[in-house]
Amino acid sequence: MNWNDVMGLVSTVALSLPIITMLATGVAGYRSFPALVIYFAMVTLYNLLTEGYISATDDFTHYYGICNNLLDAPLMLYFLTYFGTATDFKKRMKLLILGFIVFEAITVFYYGFTVRSITIIMGPGISLVLTFCLIFFVRQAKISITHHKAAGKAMITASQLFAYGCYSIIYIMYYLLDIRDVQNTFLVYFFVSTFSALLMSAGIIIERKRVKRLSELKVVRRELSELYSQEKKASPLRPAIFDFDKDLWN
Repeated sequence: MNWNDVMGLVSTVALSLPIITMLATGVAGYRSFPALVIYFAMVTLYNLLTEGYISATDDFTHYYGICNNLLDAPLMLYFLTYFGTATDFKKRMKLLILGFIVFEAITVFYYGFTVRSITIIMGPGISLVLTFCLIFFVRQAKISITHHKAAGKAMITASQLFAYGCYSIIYIMYYLLDIRDVQNTFLVYFFVSTFSALLMSAGIIIERKRVKRLSELKVVRRELSELYSQEKKASPLRPAIFDFDKDLWN
């Protein structure tokens, strides 16, 4: 067993950890996290196919790899909508995702499920994901350092910023410069995906704690709001001075 085999196995195990973490912590169905579950499930399966842990024909593995690359950017971009704070910004991101899918469909229509299609599609896809990862990481890092909160979000965006930064280098070397050193390329990919997946898992665990606190806070606020409403109905003739906090709760 050489270094590629060892790191292929390690990378496959590491890529499954975010899925296990999301399922165990209950965030797998939260907001845009289902896209992240699908993303890691597809990448893990591709590792299992290319490393021979799942037996499949070369043609199946080849076309699965193409489909995996086609879904990569749309899934990650949709997950990144989780970090958008403004509703309009999220809508623009979703429109951008739709536009990118149309771009992919047109490219595949003209060139088919070929390496040329992937070369054309992956460049803009990686660039878009990398750009949004950078924007969200800078924002979350500032919040984490200044206000000492949202560290989980900062770690999640950092993991993807690191991953796609390295993927962009691999893309340039492998597809644009045509440096087809397959063994070393896969070895670098395994190292990158392993570190990124581990950092992602840690970020998800921390973010889950924040989501849980926010959920508990919403429950408390709802219960207090209902209690206040009941008290208000029970004493409709009370002096207006007791309604001083009405705007706070409505």
